[in-house]
This record gives sequence, C-alpha cells and structure tokens, in this order.
Amino acid sequence: MDRGTDRAGQGTATEPAEPGRVPLAVVVVDRDGLVSHWSRGAWRLFGVPKDEAIGRMALDLLPVSGALPEERDTTPYAACDGLGPDLGSSLDGGLSYPAAGRARLTAPGDGRVDVLWWAYPLVGPGPERLLVLAADAEGLRPRDAAVERIAPGFALHTDFPGAEDLARRLPEILPSMSVGESARIVAQILELGYPVLEFSRNERVPVTPDWGVARRAERKARRERAARALAAGEPVPEELRDEGEDLEYAAVRERLEFLNEVSGRIGTSLDLSRTIIEVSRAVVPRFTDVAGTYLREQVVAGEEFADGVPDTTTLWHRVAVEHTDEPGRWDDVVPVGEAMPFPAHTPFFQCMTSGEPVLVPRISEEMGHAIAAQFEKRDIRPLITGRSMLVVPLKARNVVLGFMILLRHPERPVFNDMDRVTGAELAARAGLVLDNARMYTFQENVAETLQDSMLPHIPPRLSGCDIATRYLPGTQLGRVGGDWFDAVKLHGGRTAFVVGDVMGHGLNSAAMMGQLRTAVQTMAGLDLPPAQLLRNLDDLAQRLGDSYLATCLYAVYDPIASELELANAGHIPPVLVRADGGRSELLDLPTGAPIGVGGVPFEAVSVRVEPGDRLVMCTDGLVEVRGEDIGVGLATLCESAAHPAASMDDACDTIIRALAVTFAEAGRGGRKDDVALLMARLGGIAPDDVAEWRLALDPAEVGRARGAVREQLHDWGLARLAPTAELLAGELVTNAVRHSHARPVELRLVRGDTLLCEVEDDDHELPTLIDAGPLDDSGRGLRVVSTLSREWGTSRTQAGKTVWFELTLPRR
Repeated sequence: MDRGTDRAGQGTATEPAEPGRVPLAVVVVDRDGLVSHWSRGAWRLFGVPKDEAIGRMALDLLPVSGALPEERDTTPYAACDGLGPDLGSSLDGGLSYPAAGRARLTAPGDGRVDVLWWAYPLVGPGPERLLVLAADAEGLRPRDAAVERIAPGFALHTDFPGAEDLARRLPEILPSMSVGESARIVAQILELGYPVLEFSRNERVPVTPDWGVARRAERKARRERAARALAAGEPVPEELRDEGEDLEYAAVRERLEFLNEVSGRIGTSLDLSRTIIEVSRAVVPRFTDVAGTYLREQVVAGEEFADGVPDTTTLWHRVAVEHTDEPGRWDDVVPVGEAMPFPAHTPFFQCMTSGEPVLVPRISEEMGHAIAAQFEKRDIRPLITGRSMLVVPLKARNVVLGFMILLRHPERPVFNDMDRVTGAELAARAGLVLDNARMYTFQENVAETLQDSMLPHIPPRLSGCDIATRYLPGTQLGRVGGDWFDAVKLHGGRTAFVVGDVMGHGLNSAAMMGQLRTAVQTMAGLDLPPAQLLRNLDDLAQRLGDSYLATCLYAVYDPIASELELANAGHIPPVLVRADGGRSELLDLPTGAPIGVGGVPFEAVSVRVEPGDRLVMCTDGLVEVRGEDIGVGLATLCESAAHPAASMDDACDTIIRALAVTFAEAGRGGRKDDVALLMARLGGIAPDDVAEWRLALDPAEVGRARGAVREQLHDWGLARLAPTAELLAGELVTNAVRHSHARPVELRLVRGDTLLCEVEDDDHELPTLIDAGPLDDSGRGLRVVSTLSREWGTSRTQAGKTVWFELTLPRR
C-alpha cells in the first residue's frame, strides 16, 4: 500500500498499512558510495526519480539529520537504541554487520520524513556493497492502538510461519537486477537476518513487500488506462503519467529486444533466397500476421540497376508471403514469383518513391477495391479489407531495393506510430542484409562469368584423342584464380595440351592467367616447339612486370607419329597411364624455372606413347596441402589415375575423390588452392588412315595430285568427298609448285574425325586471303578453299610452311 501522501506525485490517499505489509524503498550502494539501484518505492519515499538518483552519492540523496529523540516522538514508536549505528554511518561505508533503526530525513517539498530502515552489508564479486530497505513511519501506523512500541529488527527467516514463501518473495523487492545478482543478495539477507517489525508485546512480524492483490488490480487498471491513451495517440493523464512512462519504457524495451532478436535471425548467410525467407519469417507472428516481400527485378537476378526513384513501370517481384492464416489461403491470390508494377495512387508506390513507411490504420472498402484492381481477376479484398497495414521500404545505401507489406488481423491492435518506427528500423536492417546478399550474388555472377570466359570450352574429342577437364576454385568466396588448362588444335592432326598455375589468388592472378593463356594459344598456333614456346612466354612475363610468376607444363601430341613432346616450367610432372596393364608413372622431365624468373633455359623431352595411353596433367592444388609432403599427393595421383573408369569424366572424378580422402584421413582438412585437371586418352591415328605423296616442282604434278586424292578417297569409301577434295587439293598444290624453291612438295591426306589435307613446301611466306578482282590473275584459289572447306589454315615449319584444309566426313 502507498503512504497517505505520495511525494513523487504518483499516489493517492490510502488506509494505513497493515503491520508486516510494508511499501518498501530499496536502495543499493556500490563500493564508491554511489547509488547503483533505486526502486520506485525509493522515488515515492524520497522524491527523487530513478534517472537522477543512479550514479549519485547516497549521502547526498539520503541526508540524515540524526535519530529521532524519544521525547519528541509523537508516534507509538520508540527510538531504536542498541540496534547499531545510524543510517548515516551505514551509508558512509562503516557497516560490517546488519543494522536497523529510525531516522529523520529531509525530502524535497515535504520537509521532514520519518523512516524505518534496515541496512545489509554485501560481499561478493559484484560492485554492490550495501543494501538499504526503508519505509515511511507514518504509513506504518498500526490499527491496534494498544501497540506502544514498534522497532525494525532482524530474525532468522525460519523463526516464523510461512518463512519459505517469504524467502521466495524476497527477490521482488530488488530493483531490476539480473537473476544472478538478486540471488546472491537474497542469500546474504537470509544469512544475516530477515527484516522484521518488533512490537511491544514481544511479537515479531516479517516484513513483506506490500504488493497484494488489491494493489496489483489497481496497478493493472491504471496501466490499462495509460495503455489505451498511448494506443490512441492521446496524452496520458497526469495521475497516470507514472504508469504511462512505465508502459512506454516497457514497450520500447520490448521492441528493442524484438529488433535485436530479428537481427540475430536474419543474415545468417549470403544466399539471397535464404535471406528473403529469413526476413519474412522474422516478423510473423510476433509483429504482424501477414508479411509480403517485394523486390526489384534486378535484385532478384543479382544484377546492378540504374540509380533513381522507381516509377510506375518498375517491376516488383513477389519473393515471399508469410502468414498465420490457414494454409493455401494466400497462395492462389498472391503467388510467389509474380512480377507486377504498382500505380501512383497506391500506398505501395508512395512507400517505394518516398523511401518512408506508409501506415494505414484500417484498410477501408474503397482502398481494398483500389488495391484489388491490381490483381486482375483475383479478388484480394476478403484478405485485406478491415486489416491494419504497414508498408515499409527495404532500403540500403539510400536505394530502395523493395518493400514489405505487413497486415494485422482486425481483432489485433492496429499499427501505431511506434510500430511505424519499429517497422522502419526492421526494414532498414533487413534491407542492408538483402543488399549484402544481392552484392554477393552479383559478385559471384561476375566471378563465375570471368572464370568461364577465361577457361576454355574444350570439345570432348580432338583429332586422335579424347579429353576431359575439371576446374575447382580454392574457396567459395574467391571463385577466380590463376590456374588454367587448355587444348589447342595444331596442323597435322596434332594437339597441344597446356596446364598452368599463376602464383597467388584473386583477380590479379586471374588477369595474369588470362594474358598468359592467350599468349600460349597464339604461340601454339604458330607451331612453336614446346621449349621455344616456354622461352617466349618467359620473356613476355618479364615484360609484363616483375611480379608475374607462373608454372606451366606444355605438351604436343602427334597421333600419327604416336609421340609426346613435353617441356616444363617449374610445374609438377604429368602422369602417363599405360594402356597395357594400367601402369602409371610420373614422367621424368627437366623441371625448369617458373615463368617470369628469366634467363633460365627450357628443355623438351620426347616420349613414345601407344594408342589407349592416358596423359594426366594438373596443378599443385590437387596434390598438395599445407603440412603434408607433396610426395603423398603425387603417389595418390598415380594410383588413382590407373583405376579403370567407365568414362573420362568418371576417371577425373575418381582422382579428385581419392586425393580428398587421402588428405582427410591425414587430418589435413580441405584444400585451399585452385585445382585444374586435364586428362587425355591418346587414341592415335592408324597408318592405314594416312596417305602421303611427294610431288616434283612441275605444273603437271597438279593433275597427278588430283588423281591420287580421288583414288584414295574411293579406297576409303569417301567417294562423295572426292570432287571437292581433289579441287581444293589441286589449288593448294598449284600454289606450292608455283612458290616452292627447291624441295619437292609434300601432299598428305589423313582420315580421322574429319578429312585433313595438307600441302607442305619450302617457301616461308604464308599466303593470305584477298579479294580478287575480275581481271586479277591470282587470289581466287584460297577464296575457293575458304568457301568450300570446313576449316583451313597455314603454319610455318622449320623447312617452310604448311597449308591445310578440312572437310566434314559424311554420316555413315
């Protein structure tokens, strides 16, 4: 119960308190003598609000003028002699045991206040060092006039009935402490002595906080009146201001806790789809009953979009609808995935263009009809009419990414201004999370596009060989690296295989990799020998900058000669799996220095191969992890490469799995480096599929060449190609005979996946395709070759040049 006069202006006149049921003031003082806790009862008793009391010296707030002299005592209480030092000594830090007494204090506006007090010294890890309980002596006037004397005192809490219940209720007097703090202080109070009132009849009554049913009912009614005023946006009446401030504080605290909880639930990943679902589910049902999320088309696609305010043509994708209604009620009317614009008269357009929340306390019939017009033949009015609506923008960096439509059931309180603020803060946090996910998706798309553009799209079969490749980025956050592979078609049915590794990671390494890969392709097209190609690549890296370092393995496969020619620049050696018995071996190559070191010679090695052999080339990210000898990885590579597989792709996957298992069993964790893997099955070209002729430098040899080609194609069963092939072969031989110097012209036909025709002479000048005029004597031959062939080209050789063309074989 409250005192007859409430000094803080919050109370009303009440009946005197029943002994034992005491409206207590609770003050906690820290080791420095500063107030650390100040209860509402302390505000009422001493007239100082909590925000002014916390952190101030306790002696300044509780000025003690001395114990009451007994001759001036007009109440039925006596001075508390023999109960220890007065309150001033207790507050001054001189208390080492519990004390109780009566004191006269000075209170603002009311003059003197007579109080009973109990003081407990506190020990423990916390800063609290003194607990003071106080009660207004005037409010404790007993109804029983026979009582002559009442004094504050202490007793074991087990000395009176109901002690256990009182002990459980004792934490109620402690002001807004944590569970741990209050439990520690209560334990000390029970050990030092429970606060009691001692009567002249030698009766002791335990002090119990006066928070009975009647007071709780009164407090509840006051809170409800204040809540209704706050909900209606009206000023809280003066007599309810205390309750209104309590409700506002509780509401703010609740909303902050809600926002903190939501912040912890959203943004757990950078996956855009998952983030959208997290944002929608975070607000239902605690804040709203229905949440519909709309995002710009470009946000959903993970793309950039133009700056500026959205307009009536902007498409908004509905990406999520979360609700508490019966399942399926919203699915048909507002399906997820639908894209639609919004006209200017809608609250949605107002939100997206202003970037501010739009609050509609209740959706009227008229507004419901206007909103439903956007959904064509689907009637959305039964779902929205009569509900409270809040539209909040999803913004990040001053750009509107989308918006959320929040709806509450009619029986639930409408959205108010505080909800508007809460919704805006929620949307701001959600918008930032969504934008981070969008930017990550965009960067991922850029990285994948960049990587795809830099890695070649190699056909699964080239002349005389089958090819399979794998590229694995080192980490999901860095999908662009410096590892690469390539297969380059050369003249004569040959193929060049390349695997390289630029030192480092990220965009810089990827950019250098792109430059080196392009250079290798260009030089391979010039048919440079492997050692010379690496020499030229090293010179290029030197010109590009000192920081350009890379390893590279370059091999040229000749399916006709059944030979590999390889050169190495600091790269791990390749594995050759023999077809006879499945033996595998690391090829012993001169290691050489990495590309970019400069001044180091490169040496090529020729290896004899047989049809069916497999060549495996990879980067060190596949066989090497930190803390493990690379020899372990190379041994596993050799062993796994020899395993039989149903296809080349299966063989690549077997190798990758085997290496991953090996390192996992060794406790080395996953790989961190990029992996490039190239495997080629060397099928060869049989001697029966190759025909060669040597032609003298005589124009008459052109007819002989045509006849030889026609006859050979009839023997191969390719008579349908004979007319075209002999015409084009005649044109090339004519040019070769005309421009050759001394050596005979060599003509070769190769039957593989295509029909290849090559003409070689000793002239080093490469022919070019020109536009021949009506009166020109030359230039028409190559135009005919270019028009009728599938593909044609030229390349220099040590002795001169080769001009070739291909024709597509007819289907069998």
